[in-house]
This record gives sequence, C-alpha cells and structure tokens, in this order.
Amino acid sequence: MTVRRVLEILSIAGVLLIVWMTAAALYGPQGLPARIAIHFDAAGNPNGWGSRGALLALPIAAVLLYILMTVVARYPSAFNYPVRVTPQNRPRLEALALEMIAWLKAEIVWLFVWVQHVTIELARQGRGSLSPFFMPLVLTAVFGTVIGYVIAMRRA
Repeated sequence: MTVRRVLEILSIAGVLLIVWMTAAALYGPQGLPARIAIHFDAAGNPNGWGSRGALLALPIAAVLLYILMTVVARYPSAFNYPVRVTPQNRPRLEALALEMIAWLKAEIVWLFVWVQHVTIELARQGRGSLSPFFMPLVLTAVFGTVIGYVIAMRRA
C-alpha cells in the first residue's frame, strides 16, 4: 500500500470521526451547555463563545477542505511547481505534489478532529483549554510539510 493510499484512508477516517463526534455531542445522551467555547487564543484559552450549533462549523469545513483538496489533486499538471517542469522531471514532480497534498489533507483533517474533541470536552467539563502546543504543532506540521516537499521538488 502506498503512502498516498494510507494517508487517504487516514483522511477519510478523520472526516468520518469528526462528523460522528459532532453528531454524538449534539444529539447524544450527554447534553452540552447552551454556550460553548468556539474560539481559542494563541495560548489555547477560550476567548470566544457561541451556541452548540457552532460545533457544525469544523465538520463542514473538514468535509469541504477534503473535497476541495481531492478535486485539486486530480489536476497535477495544472499546478505551479517551484522548478521548471520538463518531460523528464514531470512524473516525479507530480508524484511529490500529490503526496504533499495527501499529507496536508490528513494533517488538516486530524487537526480539526483534535480541535473538535477539545471543544466538546471543554463544553462537557466547563473548564480547560486547548494545549499551548497546538499552534506550534499546526505551524510545524503544515509549513514543515510544504517546505520539505518544495526542497524535494527542487532536488528532483
């Protein structure tokens, strides 16, 4: 099984999980308070509040981003690459670009799962915060992936 295939399976699992978590939180036996944290500052502390219905934003965004990135991945010949594309390097560049998109898709979906899980748990417990490591992890994962693949494309 290829890396892209494994990442695709992980992405689909993440989308299904965030949808299930949200449905269980909104319609399950454990009710949520009317007001929940919907925004966090850089330190991970809640600083914005909204209704339970705001929980729908992340699964909707996750599904839309998953679909958008899946559609974009169907057209690797239309991508802008960081190097000149030749007939010799095109297959390798396209493979690297598609692998990068697969990684980014999985990272973003699972980061959304993490935020949704924390948001639901904070609503149930009435206190707490998002880990202060969240923003550094997000930035490292996303920018690290992009930078790593740009370097790989330059070497190709």
